[in-house]
Amino acid sequence: MVRRRVVALGTLFVVLAMAISASGSSWPPPRLASASRPDRAHARANRSRDVPGSSWRPAFLRNPSDERQLTLTKSISGHISPKSVAASGSGLVFAQNMMYTHTVTVYNRAGSLLRTIPDTVSLGQFGIAGHPGVSHGAPVEASFSPDGRYAYVSNYSMYGSGFGPEGNDACTPASARAAGDTNSYVYRINTSTLSIDRVIGVGLVPKYLTVTPDGRYLLVANWCSYDVSVVSLSTGREVARVPVGPYPRGLAVAPDSRTAYIAIMGGDNVVRLNLRTLQTFGSFSVGAHPRHLVIDPSGRFLYASLNGPGDVVKVDLTSGAVVKTVHTGDECRSLAIAPDGRALYVVNYSSNTVTKLRASDLGVIQTVDTGVHPVGIAYDAASANVWVAVYSGQILVFADRPR
Repeated sequence: MVRRRVVALGTLFVVLAMAISASGSSWPPPRLASASRPDRAHARANRSRDVPGSSWRPAFLRNPSDERQLTLTKSISGHISPKSVAASGSGLVFAQNMMYTHTVTVYNRAGSLLRTIPDTVSLGQFGIAGHPGVSHGAPVEASFSPDGRYAYVSNYSMYGSGFGPEGNDACTPASARAAGDTNSYVYRINTSTLSIDRVIGVGLVPKYLTVTPDGRYLLVANWCSYDVSVVSLSTGREVARVPVGPYPRGLAVAPDSRTAYIAIMGGDNVVRLNLRTLQTFGSFSVGAHPRHLVIDPSGRFLYASLNGPGDVVKVDLTSGAVVKTVHTGDECRSLAIAPDGRALYVVNYSSNTVTKLRASDLGVIQTVDTGVHPVGIAYDAASANVWVAVYSGQILVFADRPR
């Protein structure tokens, strides 16, 4: 039986060799490069425009973000008072619950609560002297490292032994020091363990913060000390404190990590910061009280929310000129941009709405109700869901889907 199988296989090989010889083909046959091209093309066609480099995403993500519409899919409540929400890009969403509940709540992409992280730390365990016992923070904003491994959370004030009174939004560096205010800290949270594993000293009343795209620096806007902390992420230490003007708030970094932009909410301008020299180099006017900034994926356009007039502006960074303006609502605050750069999302604090804008001309695509005082917003790229922090005690999740 075995011998007959061997003979049969031998005969088959001879027949194949004769056929190949007659056709002029070579042996072994060429690799299936041409056959794989359609597969690669199919994969490219199915890549999400929202998530560059992804191999596959649901069909709805092939629609540009400005051709979709927001639909409320989930409302999250509980013991929360979210000041902001931030998406990791790897399936986690952090909500910062400030001094009212002293926690960071962490959710998965489906909106299920994974953990409540108290803002309590023993600073001595992190090598920080002068604050014996347990200290509390007041989480304001969060930003993730490019690989999603760490979240960095700013604390409006610190509470405990060795700390001064709670910070105040109406402040100058001199008045804050005279009142006894003390510098605050940023917490680093490991997204695998969901625990605080590093504490970083910064300035007075830190608010917004962001990690540079190259993962080199953490930038922190210190509201009352009128400056920006530049933190080396390799060492976890502040390497520069850059004066920028009254009430710095929003931060955005160019895709090449060479330039940072700082919104000066106490004025009407955005300051440029050279991330090679760590020095400012001029500013440009965008309108009264700029609060939040985002940059489009190409790095050419900057978008700013103007808290006072309730406008969103589009700035051409090649000239520093405002090229479009739209009114979205009373006290517009945080912004988010879809990763394909074609849609913007802004919360209007006193109008109790979210407005979705077309990035090309700032045309209004949609306005939806949120409940009282929406204050923070985040875009989860892989799911195309928009998360909204409502200060009065909710987090809303909107699906952004084709109309």
